[in-house]
Amino acid sequence: MDVILAMDLMDGYVVHGKSGNREEYKPLNWGLSPSAEPISYMSVMKPRYAYVADLDRIEMTGDHTETILRLASIPEKIWVDRGCSIPEEYLPGVNNIVGTETADAPLDEFTGGYLSVDVKDGKVIPSGADPADFIRETDRFSFDGIILLNISSVGTGAGIDEGFAKAIRSATKKPLIYGGGVRTEEDLKILRDAGFDGVIISTAVHKGTIPLRIIQEGTYC
Repeated sequence: MDVILAMDLMDGYVVHGKSGNREEYKPLNWGLSPSAEPISYMSVMKPRYAYVADLDRIEMTGDHTETILRLASIPEKIWVDRGCSIPEEYLPGVNNIVGTETADAPLDEFTGGYLSVDVKDGKVIPSGADPADFIRETDRFSFDGIILLNISSVGTGAGIDEGFAKAIRSATKKPLIYGGGVRTEEDLKILRDAGFDGVIISTAVHKGTIPLRIIQEGTYC
C-alpha cells in the first residue's frame, strides 16, 4: 500500500487544518519541517509520494498552479486537487483529481485522473449520497482511481472504522486511496488489510504516531 504525504496549500504556505474548517487553517509551523514554504517543506519531508490540494483555487480565492508545477518534479508520484471543475483544467504530468465538492461538468466527461469522493458527516458532498453507494454508481466512469476523502476526520486523528473501510473497498475494483483521520500504524494495517491501494496522511507523521520513514519509503507492507 502506497503511503502519501498530504500538503494543503493556502496563501503560499503548507497549512494544517481540521475537519474542513478552512477559515481556521494556519501555516504548518509546528511539525517536522522548520518551514511551511512548499518547496522547502517538501525538501525536508522527502516524501516518495505526495498529495497536494490547492485550497485557494478550490475556494476560488487564489491559485498555486506555478508552485504545484515546481513541486511535481520532486516526488516519484504526485496527486493534485486544484478544484478542477471541467476536464480542460487538468494539468500535464500529474495525477489530476476531480472532487465531488468542486466538479461542474458531468463526471462521465472526465477521462483519467482520480475521482475524490469528498465526505462530510458521513455523506458525499454536495449530493448527500452514501459514500459506498456513490462509488458503486460512479465506477463506470473513466477515472483511473478513487480517493475517499473523509473531510470531517482530516487533522483529527480520529482513526479508521474497519467496517466503513471494508464497505468502501467492496464498492470498486479500481485503485482506491483513503484520506482523513489516519492516526497510527494500526490504522495503516486496517486499510492495508481491507485492500486499499494507498493512504494519505500528514498530522500523524508530524505528531510522531506514524514514523517519517514510512512517508519517505512510500510503502506500508
